[in-house]
Amino acid sequence: MQSSKDYNTLMQRLAIHQTKWYFAPMSQELRISKVLQILTAMAAVVVVVAGMRASQAVLVPFVLSAFFAIMMAPAVFWLERKKLPTILAITLIFAVVIVIGLLLGALLGRSLSSFYSALPDIQIRLRAQTNLLIAWLHDHDIDVPKVQIMEFFDPAVAMRFAATTFSELSGVLGNAFFIILTAVFMLLEASSFPKKLRIALKNPEQSLRSFDRFIDGVKQYMAIKTLTSLLTGVLIGVWLWIVGHDYYLLWGALAFALNYVPNIGSIIAAVPAVLVALIQSGLSGAAATVVGYIMVNVIIGNFLEPRLMGRGLGLSTLVVFLSLVFWGWLWGPVGMLLSVPLTMIVKIALESSEDTRWMSVLLDSEYIEA
Repeated sequence: MQSSKDYNTLMQRLAIHQTKWYFAPMSQELRISKVLQILTAMAAVVVVVAGMRASQAVLVPFVLSAFFAIMMAPAVFWLERKKLPTILAITLIFAVVIVIGLLLGALLGRSLSSFYSALPDIQIRLRAQTNLLIAWLHDHDIDVPKVQIMEFFDPAVAMRFAATTFSELSGVLGNAFFIILTAVFMLLEASSFPKKLRIALKNPEQSLRSFDRFIDGVKQYMAIKTLTSLLTGVLIGVWLWIVGHDYYLLWGALAFALNYVPNIGSIIAAVPAVLVALIQSGLSGAAATVVGYIMVNVIIGNFLEPRLMGRGLGLSTLVVFLSLVFWGWLWGPVGMLLSVPLTMIVKIALESSEDTRWMSVLLDSEYIEA
């Protein structure tokens, strides 16, 4: 009897040992396969990002066309509900947009040309002001390294940044015909797109819900941001005109454009205006300019925009800032302006799959389990 029990115990142990021996290589293979999948996905991301950066000249106008079409779609659909044919509705909307663009171009063209002409002199005078400041600090026994100050805190860099921003935005707007034409074709296809998705996708209702949520989020963000940016630009321009700034139209336009850049756009827009005011009107003019920017951005950025935006876009502040850095590196000023909507696209795409849903949760500002 005892030998029989010993035999059974031995066979059980042998069976357990064989099972571990059999499954150990399998689990190791699964781990290797998982690691290879992760490495492959990371490599694919690197290739896609490199391709997006290399094809910037083609992708940026196309992305602008898509966002432009999304912004114009509500007005087109409203005219369609008023029994106006689609092609006439699109033509009317874009005719208004083109007329407004031409008027703004005529207003800003002279100011921009004058700024470019005066830019070398402005940079020289800014360096002279910096030298005077360093000399004043030395006179008061505050020793600062002049070379390092001029290298890392050169105020002329801000003016070059403003000029570069205007130049790149002008270059993008030079493709206005392609952008508008592409947006027109997108709007012509907008009504039939949901029907195509229902036919093409296996689970169309879920995909359409994600698509509708993305479109609604982008429309809400772009509408509110455009309204607050326009108000910011107008108020800044009026304030600078009151204090006697030479380039009030130019800095108002820059404030409008950079207000799309979250967190730091308004600060970046203020720096060149304050420096030029310092040269033109001295400390009093620079102080008046600073006061104007602070008042406008506190009222609009801290009170008006949060009330209109509500809970917002579901992106954490850190993610918004990092997206600004990433898209700015990838596509320059246009990438900075569109950083939040583009990150929303990535977030919604991650939500559509159970395997990547955890990454979408990490991007969210306030995740609540459903």
